[in-house]
Amino acid sequence: MLVVHHTPSPALQAVLEAVKDGVAMVETVELVLRPALSAGAADVLAADGVLLGTPANIGYMSGALKHFFDTVYYPCLDATVGLPFGVYVHGNDDTVGALASIQRITGGLRWKQVAAPVSLTGTPVPADLEACSELAATIAVNL
Repeated sequence: MLVVHHTPSPALQAVLEAVKDGVAMVETVELVLRPALSAGAADVLAADGVLLGTPANIGYMSGALKHFFDTVYYPCLDATVGLPFGVYVHGNDDTVGALASIQRITGGLRWKQVAAPVSLTGTPVPADLEACSELAATIAVNL
């Protein structure tokens, strides 16, 4: 399972740790973590599923995650149809635009969303971290 993330803050680092814990619950799944700026088409093509993580920046996904999509879109377009994926987004007060933009791109790629997105605002509380752990575990189980 590939986790493509942009983790520039302590809040998103806590979320990433929860994601790692969630994947670890499924012993048969190998976790591959890639920062969004270094993840590429080879990573996606080798993955059985993807979890995307980003902050919401000015109503959009991070530039790093957008760069990832720009890099992998055409090389993966036909080869990854139906790829299971999930997404988590953290914002200070709103994640709607970021989630919508990710949905448009993953829809164009024809990936299959296997869990509801996790939308977090403010400082993550234990319930938020549990939701991220469950999201990761759900994707891992669906591989």
